[in-house]
Amino acid sequence: MAKKIGSSGIFDMPNTSPPINSREAIERRLTDAAKIKSPVFYGIYAGLTSDKNQIKEVVKTWKELFPKVVGLKMFAGHSVGNLGIVKEEEQKLVYQTLAAEGYDGVLAVHCEKESLLKPDLWNPVNPKSHSFARPPESEIESVKDQINFAQTSKFKGVLHIAHVSVPESIDLIERARRQKKIRISCGLTPHHCLLNYDLIPESKKGLLYKVNPPLRSKESSEKMLIFLKEGKINWIETDHAPHTLKDKLEEPFMSGFPGLPFYPHFLKFLLGNGFSKLQIRNLTHNNICNTFGINLPELSEIPDLGLDNEYEVDVYREKRK
Repeated sequence: MAKKIGSSGIFDMPNTSPPINSREAIERRLTDAAKIKSPVFYGIYAGLTSDKNQIKEVVKTWKELFPKVVGLKMFAGHSVGNLGIVKEEEQKLVYQTLAAEGYDGVLAVHCEKESLLKPDLWNPVNPKSHSFARPPESEIESVKDQINFAQTSKFKGVLHIAHVSVPESIDLIERARRQKKIRISCGLTPHHCLLNYDLIPESKKGLLYKVNPPLRSKESSEKMLIFLKEGKINWIETDHAPHTLKDKLEEPFMSGFPGLPFYPHFLKFLLGNGFSKLQIRNLTHNNICNTFGINLPELSEIPDLGLDNEYEVDVYREKRK
């Protein structure tokens, strides 16, 4: 699929079952990838926990296996899987340990502050409620925390704020860039700048749109697209999650949806909305390679736009018209 959409590489996330957060799990995953002979570069993020020895182990593994282990991933709050690091003191420990170990790679962070989530508001009968159960403040305050922890610990790597969903987070990231105390980057998904919670059907089909962080307001998504065009966002992320209809429509109503098939449509949309070819190369290739310190070809092939039926779940159907 990645090759068909024109991608020359994919970075796999560690919040699998079991999680990819040990040398053994990392090597097993890389062995599996080698067996299927991936036609594109396959890299993985090693997952972090709040255990100091585990952090040291994955840093050592990253140093030995980079770029196959492209970076580290921290979930600053629970999402899909069991890798959430909720307590602020434990998040601080992660940065302090990484700094002490001399880690200078990319640390990607899922930012949703657990204490600001409102799980009582979530009701699967009203799928839109997910957007209010995980409000913008949870992301904004978590982004503040991560910047603060990285700065005070003298973190030597790149703090990457994954799948930013609200403009206020970009404002915080821009301020951190101006301060020049840390290196910082951020990514944006197509769904956080094209979709919004007013598009979520009131029927059970609305459960297909459940994602973390959730869809935001129309005003917010439009502003995110503007920020993407202004160069305030480093690259585009699919946040691809190949859940089935059963995963989405039955308990526990999984968050996330397939993003790869829509990717070439999104690039076509950007070209039709004033983005230059150079901007798109930067957002899909150059900025990523420069930040991670890797060298990948730009495109594996001409993107295939006819991949709409590859997965059961499709939230982008109307956006292709």
